Amino acid sequence: MNHPLELKIIPVIQVIIIAAFMYGAAQFLPVSTTLLEYKWLIWGVFIAIGSFFGLAGIVSFYLAKTTVNPEKPEKASTLVTSGIYKVTRNPMYVGLVCFLIAWAAWLGSLYSLVFIVVFVLYMNRFQITPEERALTKLFGQDYQDYCQKVRRWL
Repeated sequence: MNHPLELKIIPVIQVIIIAAFMYGAAQFLPVSTTLLEYKWLIWGVFIAIGSFFGLAGIVSFYLAKTTVNPEKPEKASTLVTSGIYKVTRNPMYVGLVCFLIAWAAWLGSLYSLVFIVVFVLYMNRFQITPEERALTKLFGQDYQDYCQKVRRWL
């Protein structure tokens, strides 16, 4: 059954909203001096990992000449299962989670990690599940077989 929130808020906007909540948590709740001490290192590592996953996903879609539009998964012309898509079915979303982890480290806020969980839960229900429905409709058993071999996240 479709929910009114399905595929309505593009993932980048979701990240901005979650990042704002994370910032608010860091302003009003205690921060970790350990995270702050190592924030450059943690931030750099997760920005690099997030960039790798995100760009690898986009490049794979580009090479396959299929859509990267998260609002229109039914417009996919090719089932991409090579490259980074052998590791995760959602590398661009993995990249976004890494960016949020980097932001939490930058803020020094362990409490803000709760909002990353909210982001993942929201993405699973209102973004990924409808995408998977559309891809199953488009690619049938091939997509179902792919889902059995490759995890949704990591």
